[in-house]
Amino acid sequence: MNTERANRSIGIWVISIVAVLFGLLTLKSGGAVLFVDGADRDAAGHYVPFVLWFNFVAGFFYILAGLGLWFQRPWAVWLAGVICMATLVVFAFFGWHIYSGGLYEARTVIAMGLRTTVWAGIVVIGLRS
Repeated sequence: MNTERANRSIGIWVISIVAVLFGLLTLKSGGAVLFVDGADRDAAGHYVPFVLWFNFVAGFFYILAGLGLWFQRPWAVWLAGVICMATLVVFAFFGWHIYSGGLYEARTVIAMGLRTTVWAGIVVIGLRS
């Protein structure tokens, strides 16, 4: 048995897969709204472009962090922390956008809260493992 795999904790296994899947889903959903003129864009409603672009670009980093965590690279937990902090910053700007009377969808508030929570959890589990 590969010793690297044998030393991989269940926590690392789970957060690695969650990060990669989260990244793939983010790229699919964000890309559909950004690059395809159709049902997904229409269904997005009052999306906030800077939030959408951030999340789409972050999707690539989600995958990178997930792969780094899977292969137990020390930089991967650091990257997860950067993703978490950047998400918090964008979430704050999104809050300012709402406070200033900008149009938005309530599901974006939920999604940003979920993203922040997931990445904070990934960081905590990554640091403990």
